[in-house]
Amino acid sequence: MRLRAFCAALLLTLSGAAAAQETPDAAVQQFLDSLKYRTGQVAIESAKARLNVKDGYRYLDAADARRVLEEFWGNPPDDTVLGMVVPDADPLGSEHSWAVVLTYSGDGYVSDEDAKEIDYAELLADMQEGMRESNPALKEAGYPTADLVGWAQAPRYDAATHQLFWAKELKFEGTDANTLNYDIRALGRYGYLSMNAIAGVGDLDRVNAGMADILAMAEFEPGARYEEFNAATDNVAEYGLAALVGGGIAAKSGLFAKIGVLLAKGWKLIAIALFGLVAVGRKLFAKKEEAAA
Repeated sequence: MRLRAFCAALLLTLSGAAAAQETPDAAVQQFLDSLKYRTGQVAIESAKARLNVKDGYRYLDAADARRVLEEFWGNPPDDTVLGMVVPDADPLGSEHSWAVVLTYSGDGYVSDEDAKEIDYAELLADMQEGMRESNPALKEAGYPTADLVGWAQAPRYDAATHQLFWAKELKFEGTDANTLNYDIRALGRYGYLSMNAIAGVGDLDRVNAGMADILAMAEFEPGARYEEFNAATDNVAEYGLAALVGGGIAAKSGLFAKIGVLLAKGWKLIAIALFGLVAVGRKLFAKKEEAAA
C-alpha cells in the first residue's frame, strides 16, 4: 500500500487551524458560498465506484474538497482526495459540522477470510500501545501527543455489503474534549473506498446516524464489485481486514499505521498523528508469517 495514499490524505496542521479560526466571518462565508455542491448520482471514476447522494447531503468534488481541506482547514496539498460529503443539517462552519472525505486504495482485492477471527479487544490494545510508542516522535515534530481511549464504535464487518466500519475515541494533549475518528472501508474487486468522518466525539450519535446513510450511498460499478473477484486474474492485497482497522501496511517499505486526522469539537483544534502504530503492524505481520509457516 502506498504510504502516501493512506497517511497523507487528511493531514491538518495546528498553524492552519489557528489561521482558519482567525479568518473574519465575512471571508469565511464568502469561501463557503463559493463551493459548488452536487446531489444525486456521482461517479468516482478512479475507484470504479459511484455515490448516490441522497436528500439531506451534498457532495463536493475533488477540487472543492481539496479547497476545504487545504485552504479552509490548512491541509497540505494532496491529490489522493476524491471528494467530500457534507450533511445539510450540520453544514461546514456550523457548531456541529462534520464531513466525510473519500479516498481510494487500488492495492487489490482485500480478503475477508479473517473477518470472524479478529480479536478486536486485542487489536485495540495493540493500537493503544502503538500510539503510545508514536508519541515521542509526535512531540519531537511539534505536534500534541495523543492517547487512544477506546472504540467509540466497535468494528463491524457486513459480509453482505462487504463494508467494514468502526470509530475511535482519542484524547489529545492540551484538549478538554475528546475527538472522534469514524472510518468506513467499502471493499471492491480491485481495492477499497475509504470514507473517513471527522467530528467531535460528543457528536457521535449524529455522526452514527449520518454514517448509516453514507454506507448506503456507496457502491462499485458492475465489473468492479467484490463478488466479481477472479482469483485467476486479479491482484490480491497483502493484508486483510485486521490491517485495515489497525491502520494498514506499507508493503515492501516497512510496517506503518495511520491514526488519522482528528478534529476537536467545534473545529477549534486540529492535530495529526503520522508516525504509525508500528507495534500493530509488527504483530499483524508476525501472525501472517506464522500462518504461512
